[in-house]
Amino acid sequence: MLDDQGPGKPSSESASGHPRPGAEQSEQKFFELIESLPMVAVQGYDRDRRVIYWNEASRRLYGFSREEAEGRLLEDLIIPDAMRDSVIAAHRNWLENNVSIPSEEIDLKHRDGHPVPVFSSHVMIKQDTGDCEMFCIDISLQEQKKAREALYRMASFDDLTQLPNRRLMEVELGSRLAEAERAERKMAVVFIDLDNFKLINDTLGHHYGDKLLQAVAEALKAEIRSYDLLSRFGGDEFVLLLFDVTAAERIHELLRRLITRLDRGFMLDGVNYQVSASFGVSLFPNDGATVTELMGNADAAMYQAKEKGKNTVCFYTSDINDRLVHYQETTALLRRAINNNGLKLHFQPQIDLKNGGVSSCEALLRCFEDGALAVPPAVFIPVAEKSGLINRIGDWVIDAACKQLRDWQGTPLANTRIDINLSGKQLADPQMADRILQTLGDYSLLPAQLGLELTENELFGGDEAQIQQLEKLKNAGVYISIDDFGTGHSSLVYLRKLPVCSLKIDRTFLHHAMENESDMAIMQAIITVGHRLGLGVVVEGVETNEQDKLVRQLGCDKAQGFLYARPMPASEMLAGIGSGHFGNNPAQS
Repeated sequence: MLDDQGPGKPSSESASGHPRPGAEQSEQKFFELIESLPMVAVQGYDRDRRVIYWNEASRRLYGFSREEAEGRLLEDLIIPDAMRDSVIAAHRNWLENNVSIPSEEIDLKHRDGHPVPVFSSHVMIKQDTGDCEMFCIDISLQEQKKAREALYRMASFDDLTQLPNRRLMEVELGSRLAEAERAERKMAVVFIDLDNFKLINDTLGHHYGDKLLQAVAEALKAEIRSYDLLSRFGGDEFVLLLFDVTAAERIHELLRRLITRLDRGFMLDGVNYQVSASFGVSLFPNDGATVTELMGNADAAMYQAKEKGKNTVCFYTSDINDRLVHYQETTALLRRAINNNGLKLHFQPQIDLKNGGVSSCEALLRCFEDGALAVPPAVFIPVAEKSGLINRIGDWVIDAACKQLRDWQGTPLANTRIDINLSGKQLADPQMADRILQTLGDYSLLPAQLGLELTENELFGGDEAQIQQLEKLKNAGVYISIDDFGTGHSSLVYLRKLPVCSLKIDRTFLHHAMENESDMAIMQAIITVGHRLGLGVVVEGVETNEQDKLVRQLGCDKAQGFLYARPMPASEMLAGIGSGHFGNNPAQS
């Protein structure tokens, strides 16, 4: 097809051998142009779609040399089988009806069979003669397609586990819901949350945490059907979409297999790490008809499963929804209370059982709205913990207690310590100790004027950094107590090492001790061990004169309860102390 002028130079004849009349200058320039574009594949075809021109870029793009392509039909070279008839029809329509072929992105075919994405345009020349020629101008989109695929993968798949991410999962769920509704089929959405994964991550480091997530993802995926979808929702949460579910029993069977697999653990660098998970399930169409409803209800069921314990499966019910609504309403109420001065501290005196005096009191948080108590602490404290508001509330309590201590200076309560409750999440804050000491300093207070109460589970479950924070506070003079002692997982050996000043015996032991010798013995043992370790002992929940008599006989140092005084605002606390009302005659209080 090319003469001896060399490649890239058009000859004065077409590939069919017919001379180009006059070798028109415009046509010559056209061929010079297309040969000078190394990234643009150009092919010429006669009216029968046989190759009359094939530039070097076409060889690189499609794999056929100029010699191999010349004289062959377009549809036998680079047209996929599925497009063959439509290409022939489009070419004939152009010849016969002057309807040009539109430019478009299409996938043509390489010599070895793989698809070649191109942007293809077409030009018809000599259309007014019997020797019309069609030229296809193809620009490769391979790099663009790779970039698109890479961007799609980044946007749709989790980089760590290679599972579909939340975005792709929700798109797929929406698509499958439409199909399931048309076919009247059932589906299930399963929320999977790994239990205590944060502890593993914090203890072993993120490297091991990532490896564990990858291993869990592979194990879960191996247990499900090929047409179900496992995705990583985020963090240590996965979402499993089960399509065409025939019965709830099948779901139970699958989830039991998943729990069994997790129970076997995962080997990481020669060490077996066991994992448990909480599973929440919502069903289509029973529990919702939209992505938002099904996802929200499965999530609510998962939290219910988490509250019941590890390796638990919970199916969504309307009762769970009621609890979720209550949780959301309580969370909103707490936010309003924080922002609108709805939080108040009440104080309950701790009575010195030897002299009847009051040297300390416990600060108890109350939540008000529109001037009235809105929700009891037993309800809003767990919600604050779960919602993440506990740190904001905790900081407020520290500041409010210190402010009250300052306001009591120069009054009969000037030497009264205020004990506040500290949560495990506050203890996990590495700046907690410094912030407490800074607040004390801001109000010109001595550290000994403030006490902290933590439950034994929070203390015994703390890591070394948390214990060091407590040691820093105790060494500064802050009084530290273990609250509700005896109800958690105590270790007397560990107790000796903790930076604590006193033990508070839970009210349940006192109430049972009046009738049960075992509880009486436990109380006596706690008091004896506490005193042997140099710790003060306080008992909570004293409500009767008989209980008051018992705690005095057992040798408790202090007591608090309704018999002596109920929790009260600061003004009533001050008035009671001024009148000598607390502790001197408990039977009248």
